[in-house]
Amino acid sequence: MRPLLRLQHTKSDSIHAEWERKTKTMGMTMTQKILAAAAGLDSVEAGQLIEAQLDLVLGNDITSPVAIHEMDRFKEQKVFDKDKIALVMDHFIPNKDIKSAEHCKCVREFACKHEITNYFDVGQMGIEHALLPEQGLTVAGDVIIGADSHTCTYGALGAFSTGVGSTDMAAGMATGKAWFKVPGAIRFNLTGKPAKWISGKDVILHIIGLIGVDGALYRSMEFAGDGIAYLSMDDRFTIANMAIEAGGKNGIFPVDDAAIAYMKEHSKREYRIFEADPDAVYEEEYTIDLSTLKPTVSFPHLPENTKTVDEITEDITIDQVVIGSCTNGRISDLRIAAEILKGRKVKKNLRCIVIPATQAVYLQAMEEGLLKIFIEAGAAVSTPTCGPCLGGYMGVLADKERCVSTTNRNFVGRMGHVGSEVYLASPAVAAASALTGKISSPEEVC
Repeated sequence: MRPLLRLQHTKSDSIHAEWERKTKTMGMTMTQKILAAAAGLDSVEAGQLIEAQLDLVLGNDITSPVAIHEMDRFKEQKVFDKDKIALVMDHFIPNKDIKSAEHCKCVREFACKHEITNYFDVGQMGIEHALLPEQGLTVAGDVIIGADSHTCTYGALGAFSTGVGSTDMAAGMATGKAWFKVPGAIRFNLTGKPAKWISGKDVILHIIGLIGVDGALYRSMEFAGDGIAYLSMDDRFTIANMAIEAGGKNGIFPVDDAAIAYMKEHSKREYRIFEADPDAVYEEEYTIDLSTLKPTVSFPHLPENTKTVDEITEDITIDQVVIGSCTNGRISDLRIAAEILKGRKVKKNLRCIVIPATQAVYLQAMEEGLLKIFIEAGAAVSTPTCGPCLGGYMGVLADKERCVSTTNRNFVGRMGHVGSEVYLASPAVAAASALTGKISSPEEVC
């Protein structure tokens, strides 16, 4: 009988342990707390499926038409809230051809029909992920989906934001809800003060080089540490923007005084601050000393193929430089580029294209004299557009051409011909390279 009694005792202990595990409230990360609140739950854990209320649904001129046509199939074709949908015409605007014009016409008519408050077209538009925070449409604590993979940008403000497909966008516009699998998390402890020419782009390229393009696959990249205080909001937008390039579901920063000041300047909406629990569960942790980072470049054809400029042992001659995009087209990016280009000339036979991310950035750059610096240096300045970032227009590459770009992807054929090459870098490295005609450190020219 003793073996039977021992078996019963063991089974009882097992059941009790399982009950304790299920009833104990586990510590949550920032992302998990935001999702729990949006789902009306006390707590969530990684892997759990939830339905969350949305604060904003975003689409652009490429992805919105697909969502709109999908909504045509719904029985109920009304939007859930005309104030919580943002439609930004930015990829092929002003229209580059008949097809892009038809796409924009489709979205324009939809926005008019449903009286969408936040519709941005020629003259008011900008690159979506720079425009929305600037317009005060994204604040801390929000849950945001967008039919664009770089929707993760808004995590810089302490929001949960992530990219989805156009069909999910359609469902979000109709219902104001979305299904999520709660992500696990990786914690990145940022310490130290970065050197003069080190920006958020160098930080995120370093991280992607460290963990790889799938290193954070479907996980939240959560940033912490005293080093954050040395990162401007533009730096944080850049880092969060490229979380997807490491496979991350989202990137997110704590809400500090800098974030609060930004939101108060740009938005009238109330924000909600969520902080990670001290016992939050992280699947991995990394500590990065920002003071040790050097200007970093991502070589073709993946963002993880990184080298610091001092590790480049051969001259990488280039044909084009692009300074702009939702990653690096903000005013601080243009100021850095202008500081390096001022009084100097772009290398002969090299094309340098500068693209302010929004109309407000364009206007501020004009008032500060930055546009004059660019033009006198021999660069071209474009109206706000995604343009060459996705091989759209305003700088498409030919076979065997090389480009240093402040954009976020360097896949095969990303900016033009499949035989071209894209090297991702910061505005400082891009501007310096425009002067020398090869990948260069800003220290080489300043």
